[in-house]
Amino acid sequence: MKDLALENGLPTNLDAERLVLGAVLMDDTNLEIVSQILEADDFALERHRRIFRRMQDLRQCGERIDRVTVANELRKHGELEHDGVGYLCSLDEGMPRLANLDGYVRIVGEKSTLRRTIFAAENLKNRCLQAEDNSTEILADAEALLARLGERRQAHGEWLNPGDVISAYPGGMNSFFAPTRGGSGVETPWPSLTGPLCGLQKGDLVLIAGRPSMGKSIAGMQIAHCVAKSGHGVGFFSLEMTKDSLVRRLIAAVGTIDAQKLRSGTLDAEERMRAARAASEIRDLPLWIDDTRARTIPAVTSALRKLQAVHTVRILVLDHLQLMRCVGRSESRHQELSEISHSLKHLAGEFGITVVLLSQLNRDCEREKRRPQLADLKETGSLEEDADVVLFIHRPEQYNRQDQSLRGAAEFIIGKQRNGPTGKLNMRFQHEYQRFVSCIGNVEASE
Repeated sequence: MKDLALENGLPTNLDAERLVLGAVLMDDTNLEIVSQILEADDFALERHRRIFRRMQDLRQCGERIDRVTVANELRKHGELEHDGVGYLCSLDEGMPRLANLDGYVRIVGEKSTLRRTIFAAENLKNRCLQAEDNSTEILADAEALLARLGERRQAHGEWLNPGDVISAYPGGMNSFFAPTRGGSGVETPWPSLTGPLCGLQKGDLVLIAGRPSMGKSIAGMQIAHCVAKSGHGVGFFSLEMTKDSLVRRLIAAVGTIDAQKLRSGTLDAEERMRAARAASEIRDLPLWIDDTRARTIPAVTSALRKLQAVHTVRILVLDHLQLMRCVGRSESRHQELSEISHSLKHLAGEFGITVVLLSQLNRDCEREKRRPQLADLKETGSLEEDADVVLFIHRPEQYNRQDQSLRGAAEFIIGKQRNGPTGKLNMRFQHEYQRFVSCIGNVEASE
């Protein structure tokens, strides 16, 4: 393989590369530090890439790393050049005992990122010139690649002891031991849910799951409205409903107006007045809705970055998982959904927000007319593992419409919570207003 970076005058620093390899030869425990951040392909010189790979091979075999063992490993693979041993000896000659390894690694990584960015831009230019793919797919691929390059720049190996963690907590020790009432997270519309969850936590992926028509979108919009009303920014991605439909539904819930009459335009004068007051109440909320069918993670990420550049977002609601897809091809839909859930969990951590993801369940619970459970997520990839909270919505009336005693009866089931209790919350679904309300004093919970 030719040293294309050198031939094309791309960003390199061969001295830093030599010093990184020399530091490992001088003390092979340094390889763990280097390997956390650099890969063999981060070295611009092919000779350096080969040396680094053989160092890693030796470590995997439990062998010591020095000039002799590395030269022998290179020789076994036919990679030892005529001056190979001499070159290995030159790598650590004259190096100070206290080498600035972190600095050398940072320089090599920086040059590698610049080269990769140049290659990505060149590939993007060629695809645009060839025009074999549509612009949407090309831009989505480019955004995904640039996002991965950005991830490489994040700090690795930041070790903190418990004291450091407490000191770094916003507000210090007092806030760490006594967070705001209800927990350190953002409140939900239902106190009976906020309590067990301690609010919606930054970095969490919260899954709201149920069969069609159980009210997932309604619950998602109620959460969005509650969070926005408390002053926190909310982004709402709707892949199913239009923004007009969502706002009408929100007005019905806020103004206690019959949603069907609002939709059909048959409100009387008093109802119109309530609708106007509700519209005025929600007009300037920090709640932003996107219904442009951004179905891929790169598209969602790009839109979120644009919104974050103007407004601070605390919660992101996505409605819903089954309408999303991956960029490129996946071996199966199961794998595709796994990639999406992994990416959304990463997105929550990267932006320091709560991602509320709505998802449909398989047909088992509907066919068996029972409450949903974690096993009903088996067709949604690794969503159960990625989600920090799994909240099922169950309305038994959907399975037995003839039984009027079930009308409005609903349950929120915390099927999983990584850091807290699970259990069942009895709720009431108000059909005419399209909203859920708590049944105060009637809560069943379990650890």
